[in-house]
Amino acid sequence: MSKIKLMTDSASDIPQELEKKHDIRILRFPITLGEKAFYDRDYDNLEYYKMLKDSKDFPTHAQITAFEFVELYKEYFDQGYDDLIYVAIASLGSATYSNAVMAVDNFFEEYPEAKGKYNVHVIDSGNYTGVYGYPLIRSAEKIEKGASAEEVIAYMQDWLANAEVHFGCYTLEFVKRSGRVSTAAAFVGELMGLRPVIQIKKGVSTTDAKVRGDKAVIPKIVEITANRIIPQTPYCLVYADNDEQEKELTAALTKKLGYPPEMSFRIGGVIAANAGPDLVGAFFKGKD
Repeated sequence: MSKIKLMTDSASDIPQELEKKHDIRILRFPITLGEKAFYDRDYDNLEYYKMLKDSKDFPTHAQITAFEFVELYKEYFDQGYDDLIYVAIASLGSATYSNAVMAVDNFFEEYPEAKGKYNVHVIDSGNYTGVYGYPLIRSAEKIEKGASAEEVIAYMQDWLANAEVHFGCYTLEFVKRSGRVSTAAAFVGELMGLRPVIQIKKGVSTTDAKVRGDKAVIPKIVEITANRIIPQTPYCLVYADNDEQEKELTAALTKKLGYPPEMSFRIGGVIAANAGPDLVGAFFKGKD
């Protein structure tokens, strides 16, 4: 049986207890907030949300470099792994994926003795947060039961090709700045009390709907999920600062679909930097 290592980045929002349980390597993005520089996951999520709300500045985050990836590939080759599978944040949102791909060639040029003995697989998740964190957790479970690298990659690619996330933002300033909602639309939305429900699939974000008022966000997500999900397939939730929103969406979707979500992912530093610390949503495999 081959020795397989799973690796991803911190935008996958895999809970730290599952990171440790399944020995998934998580690369942390550097974040800057005002004069403070740190790495994603240095702070507890709730502490980080408070920092965002208290700061007059918006956070920025850097990519993971090709040089760093070469060092990581070498680390796991030296440890005797046969396959390294890295699942990256959407390539349309970060140069990290292309850096990881570039580093594969650089690694084998620098360490030709690894050719034929060691495989590096780089997968573009085409998405964010638990949309690729969830299949990584399931992939770790498959590996623990003896699945091959090829089986894990096939599962991962099938999920990611069909996965979509739909989330509602209660605060527009972060999505406006990140470009998820145009400045003009955000300005009008703020004046009229509108809240966008945003879809991301294959790296592309679109606005599903605009609803009036906070109370209309969760019913719209439930409606979209019920219409889009492949019946009886797993779904998960994403949320941020408000536990009550997560509980409300869990109850509403469980009632509508007849079964509960498999997991809930609290967004971390990178996702909150672009979407804000006040959102809730669901992700699943869509019908088309």
